Amino acid sequence: MKRTCFSLITTLTLYSMTQAQTPAPPSGAAPKAGIKPKELITNGHKRIDNYYYLNERENPEVITYLNAENTYLDQVLAPVKDLQTKLFEEMKGRIKQQDESVPYKEGNYYYYTRYVTGGEYPVYCRKNGSTEGAEEIMFDGNAMAKGHNYYQIGGFEVSDNDELAIFADDTVSRRLYTLRVKNLKTGKIYPEAIPNTEAGSFAWAADNKTLFYIRKDPQTLLGYQVYRHVLGTDSKVDVLVYEEKDNQFYMGLGRSKSKKYIEISSDHNGVSTESQLLEASKPLGNFVTFLPREKGHEYELVHYKDKFYVRTNWKAENFRLMEVPEGKTADRAAWKEVIAHRPDVYLANMDVFVNQLVLGERKAGLTSIRVINQQRSGSLDKTDEYLDFGEPAYVAGIGYNPDFNTNILRYSYSSLTTPNSTFDYNMDTKVKVLKKQQEVLGGFDKNNYVSERFYATARDGVKVPVSLVYRKGTKKDGSAPLLQYSYGSYGYSTDPGFSSTRLSLLDRGFMFAIAHIRGGQEMGRRWYEDGKMLKKKNTFNDFVDVSEYLIKNKYTSSDKLFAMGGSAGGLLMGAVVNQAPQLYRGVVAAVPFVDVVTTMLDESIPLTTGEFEEWGNPKNKEYYDYMLSYSPYDNVEKKAYPNMLVTTGLHDSQVQYWEPAKWVAKLRAMKTDKNQLLLHTNMEAGHGGASGRFQALKETALEYAFMLNLVGERQ
Repeated sequence: MKRTCFSLITTLTLYSMTQAQTPAPPSGAAPKAGIKPKELITNGHKRIDNYYYLNERENPEVITYLNAENTYLDQVLAPVKDLQTKLFEEMKGRIKQQDESVPYKEGNYYYYTRYVTGGEYPVYCRKNGSTEGAEEIMFDGNAMAKGHNYYQIGGFEVSDNDELAIFADDTVSRRLYTLRVKNLKTGKIYPEAIPNTEAGSFAWAADNKTLFYIRKDPQTLLGYQVYRHVLGTDSKVDVLVYEEKDNQFYMGLGRSKSKKYIEISSDHNGVSTESQLLEASKPLGNFVTFLPREKGHEYELVHYKDKFYVRTNWKAENFRLMEVPEGKTADRAAWKEVIAHRPDVYLANMDVFVNQLVLGERKAGLTSIRVINQQRSGSLDKTDEYLDFGEPAYVAGIGYNPDFNTNILRYSYSSLTTPNSTFDYNMDTKVKVLKKQQEVLGGFDKNNYVSERFYATARDGVKVPVSLVYRKGTKKDGSAPLLQYSYGSYGYSTDPGFSSTRLSLLDRGFMFAIAHIRGGQEMGRRWYEDGKMLKKKNTFNDFVDVSEYLIKNKYTSSDKLFAMGGSAGGLLMGAVVNQAPQLYRGVVAAVPFVDVVTTMLDESIPLTTGEFEEWGNPKNKEYYDYMLSYSPYDNVEKKAYPNMLVTTGLHDSQVQYWEPAKWVAKLRAMKTDKNQLLLHTNMEAGHGGASGRFQALKETALEYAFMLNLVGERQ
């Protein structure tokens, strides 16, 4: 997923409005996709899909339809075209155009990224010895993007001698990256150009000439093979060192912080993990399994001196921390508990330093950072502390800390009212230093905004956390428009962080609420388990129940309530408009996963097999029936729906463009209302939308203009 100084629109302007009417449609009729019935039979049950053919990406009829929808959207939103431009300039104007990140030290160099005025892409730089050294430009994203409608650098990895860098780039937005190697001393890019690789999943061996990378299947987009490549040789002779035979597992590859090991990680989407290790000094050796995979067991490891710390859910739903000596990792009897399981605290992640162990935890829906003093012997003493953040709703996380021999912890912090901040914390002296806070131009003052955190009771009695932000002076009498956002899948937690783009809504009288619904992991692992598979409807019910709470308590009204979600959050949008369309004035469904049953039956589609443990396998009748009961596309009915804006990308690798396209086509044919139904297809981008820091804002401006238009705001 997912900024010019402007004249503030007073909240009184919105409050004094009478109930807004849906703007009249343009004179041109909405596009209608042709009906071509296709019979689909599963588990003896027959479905008829009238728009199945829209998956033919190369079919001129399909492209013509998508372009017609884009033209129709432009016609409908013509009255707010100037507003859309103004919103874009506002959001762009809040961004400090010439900016750079806080440097981090790795090896002998300090690395950072910077942006130049007018530049869409980052420039990756480094300095030798200190932050006062001469700048070396490693990758100039603006120069490298020239000639491409889309461009993305998918990470880089520098060799141990600081001279070479692996990097990968994507010019299509299908997440199929081409791996290359650059000599940072000479500026030469070597002949290697290895296609169809996984972004960021590569590692150097200690010899500075051997590297490992993951190759992806170009159809399913799953990484499934690890190859060894020697610099200067033809990639056609690269050696296959590991192949993942189970297509339900996702793969990752990287070097340990200690630099001793190269690790291949295989993850079965919240069900099982397995790691393979190879000493980086022995690149021709064989990878060795850390602990064989077991259904229901997930683990994550960090190497420390002569042992590993292991974050594991073995007999610990919310995870616990254990340690095991090198060489005995597969012997469960050798595992020793360091931090016990706690039913009210979720152990999310960890980092290790020469004298400290740092844990990222979650309790009562909020993140925390715990620092444990660690003696040089490697044993843990009893002194530890939690960093204090002092706000009711916030997000804090362990930053990137590649330097092992330091007492400085880099961490990030933001809240709904506090811009993104980078801190360095001295773990010995307990002194924290703000290294950088996102500079928001245009006169931003955090004291003009208020955040709240409260609980809404769901229909089954579960209390769902809600984070809320609004501009001071906004009345709680039901007159304010409110945007409610959620995701609620894969155990991904939607934390209450800052957004400078969001100010364009808040300053026009909108409230913004995050519903921390089940399916995420804000309240621990059980929160996730209760929002997946045969409990998925809890996710949708929670969202609707939060909406009703917000209306009942006069934060907004059904005539002013908007909902937004993307990808799996787009599935959420599709489910709630089928369940409770009367609650919402408008809905934004970004790249929505809405054709659940058909997609999960097609194992050639990216992500399908790896997600059986998230949604279920519909070849099993129990899961088929349950998924069919909530799949947005299959449950479109002849009834009134709210105003809707649906977005997608023609090259989307995560949710194929035809899902939202089919959904809109079916809604057009069946809905009984005269509300707006708009489909926007980015014909040059994929799941993440446009590349570049400014171009992406145009899509946000479109979404905001759609909502503001519906409450009568045209300026």
